[in-house]
Amino acid sequence: MPFSYPKNEKLKSRKTIDLLFSEGKSVSKYPLRLVYMPVDQADGPLRAGVSVSKKYFKKAVDRNYYKRVLRETYRLNKAILDNLDRPYAFMFFYQTKDRLTYQEINLKTIQLFEKFVSQVNATPIR
Repeated sequence: MPFSYPKNEKLKSRKTIDLLFSEGKSVSKYPLRLVYMPVDQADGPLRAGVSVSKKYFKKAVDRNYYKRVLRETYRLNKAILDNLDRPYAFMFFYQTKDRLTYQEINLKTIQLFEKFVSQVNATPIR
């Protein structure tokens, strides 16, 4: 699997994002949180979005830095998500004022993705 984050994997649909927050499930590994929902096969592969709250980082420079870090950790570790039985849409959140290093965020991302995969595989498909 190539280490890329192409346009077709970016979560941009307002309708899907609204559904995520109304019907989606959540898994977290401090300070990261993943809100996810299964999507139709026609929608393509995984759809991922990132978010950093203005509540924790007032300056856009800081928010943009953490969004770049989250996208990069997703890009490098999405191979963990390969063995899912169906495509998912998810939002990836950074939820703390703590300024963690890239290495700490990368480690937490790996743990979060492993927790997500085990939770999804344990849930029966409807």
